[in-house]
Amino acid sequence: MAKASPGRGGSARKTAAPGAAARKKATAGEQGKRTAAKKADAVKADAKKAKAGKGADTKVGAGKQASGKPAAAVKQPAAAAGKPPPVKAAAKMQAAAKAPGKTAAAKQSGSAKKSPAVAAAPAAPAKTVAVTKAAPRRPKVRVATPIPAARRGRPAPAARKALSTSRVVGKEKQVFAVSHLKEADFRADGLRPYALYRDLGIAAATAGLARAHVIRFVPPCTDEVRKRHVHRTDLQLVYVLQGWIKNEFEGHGEQMMSAGSCWLQPSGIEHTVLDYSPDCEVLEIIVPADFTTEDVG
Repeated sequence: MAKASPGRGGSARKTAAPGAAARKKATAGEQGKRTAAKKADAVKADAKKAKAGKGADTKVGAGKQASGKPAAAVKQPAAAAGKPPPVKAAAKMQAAAKAPGKTAAAKQSGSAKKSPAVAAAPAAPAKTVAVTKAAPRRPKVRVATPIPAARRGRPAPAARKALSTSRVVGKEKQVFAVSHLKEADFRADGLRPYALYRDLGIAAATAGLARAHVIRFVPPCTDEVRKRHVHRTDLQLVYVLQGWIKNEFEGHGEQMMSAGSCWLQPSGIEHTVLDYSPDCEVLEIIVPADFTTEDVG
């Protein structure tokens, strides 16, 4: 019998060996591709997580920093797990590590603002103060200081009792009146027998409200003229037209009145005429027209 050629069998084994190696290589290549694809997918997922959780990582880092842990420890889970961090995330982590002071201070100030312990601090209780009302002040009573009759220019108490009570209101209608100088109008029918009176017609024009006349004194001045007396009037005003006259008034002493002098005699004031010049003339206005005169000594 003829023997089989060994060359063929060897070649067959050699032919079969390369096929198994190729299958192993193919299987290893497919596994490598799958591993590479998984790594690429993992890198993409980490990049997405880093972008989406950037704000969350900052807040978590601030909270961990407030609790005493460094902020850099928060951003290292990917490296600890053995996965390479994305390029952009690694760059940001390095920048944050270079300037930790500013970021930590900002995060610490933000956490301090949002700290509930500070906001919830209880307010100090208000103190209650008892208020006692003071007693109302009583108004001070002022005592009027009496003024001497001489300073007031009023009659003494004894003379004030007899003041005129018949005041003329002047409700009656007044009429126009005029009087021109005429020597014949000076008559000896007035109050004083030692003087001549020229009536100006005011009493009739005012229905008794006032009287006005010019008095011309007749010399010499005697003791009859010097009698002390008072007038009961509401108003008595005297104006010297010419010459001079010397009077004495209660509380005011002697007064020398010359041409142009004018004085007001309060009702009831005691007075007397001491002397006058031969040409003395005065204008006298009295309210009311009818009044009384009383000698006092």
